[in-house]
Amino acid sequence: MPAPAPISQYQSALARSEIVADAAQARAVDALQACFECLQQGRLTQGVYLWGPVGRGKTWLMDLFYSALTVPARRQHFHHFMAWVHQRLFQLSGTADPLNALARTLAQDICVLCFDELFVSDIGDAMLLGRLFQVLFAHGVVVVATSNQPPEQLYSEGFNRQRFLPAITAMQQHMLIEAVDGEQDHRLHPGAACQRYWVAEPGQPTALQGVFTRLSAGQPGSAQALTVGTRQIAVIRRAPRVVWCHFNDLCRQPLAAIEFIALCDQFTAILLQGVPCLSGVQRAGRIARGTEDGPQRVAAGDRLLPTLAPHDDSVRRFIALVDECYDRRVGLFLEAEVPLAQLYTEGYLAFPYQRTLSRLREMQLQRFA
Repeated sequence: MPAPAPISQYQSALARSEIVADAAQARAVDALQACFECLQQGRLTQGVYLWGPVGRGKTWLMDLFYSALTVPARRQHFHHFMAWVHQRLFQLSGTADPLNALARTLAQDICVLCFDELFVSDIGDAMLLGRLFQVLFAHGVVVVATSNQPPEQLYSEGFNRQRFLPAITAMQQHMLIEAVDGEQDHRLHPGAACQRYWVAEPGQPTALQGVFTRLSAGQPGSAQALTVGTRQIAVIRRAPRVVWCHFNDLCRQPLAAIEFIALCDQFTAILLQGVPCLSGVQRAGRIARGTEDGPQRVAAGDRLLPTLAPHDDSVRRFIALVDECYDRRVGLFLEAEVPLAQLYTEGYLAFPYQRTLSRLREMQLQRFA
């Protein structure tokens, strides 16, 4: 049975003192309520794009909206959505205009698409989204999304950004852009502590041994490598519902969001040992030659790639892992070389990492469990 209307849920949470009054949230709820009422009455409506700093309740607000819907809808993390898009396009190989076919099929199944944490850093995703948003809106799909950035700042320093601009235009035309930029980080409200992050002490036993023993109910587990899709992942130990890995084996290997999705399908807790200090000075961009289809190549065929710090490829995977664990409420237990606040302070991904840092801090509270 659907939940009450978004505004009713919001007002009830206020009355129970589960949240504090926030004018930015109130404006966002009004926008979601208006969209909800149009959908319930079968009227055409814009979608809603909620953006703002980390911890302002954007995901929670979107989930109020989604839980109240009675029309067919899908709610996904943006990583999941893009993994699904890539999979469907592979299945539609040989189809004339596969993006249009994908959007048409999706529109037959749902009226509303909700996705969380829209952030574009991957060039492949940026190229797809440039047209995908256009065809989704053309087929009548109402999109409700959250992001840390307004549409015009998405993929702002991205390679070949002009190919992404049609997506921005489409969002601005078909979605009400609402800033959720209140002064409070709601994730930092007091709560009972539940340690899930340790700083390793040289010469001392790892804290994760005791965590694994507790979560595996005393079972010794196995050190046999884990098969995830076509990948083999080395483990320190694993039990039926908990896996303990080294950072190098999860974040320095060529794993993608789909592998982290599969991990969270199988395990309720992930232990990650040997997390290094991930900060680093960005290096000069490399030159990429001939990486685009012929009609899109510049005359010289050379393009400058983003300026990355030494660990940034690993950081990208680490962010994807944290997002997946957070979204699925999978326990993530980390042992690192430096305190949490010092883990990543400099690099190409410093802005999106602020969301990750906020989520890791929330994971240290009992309410996350």
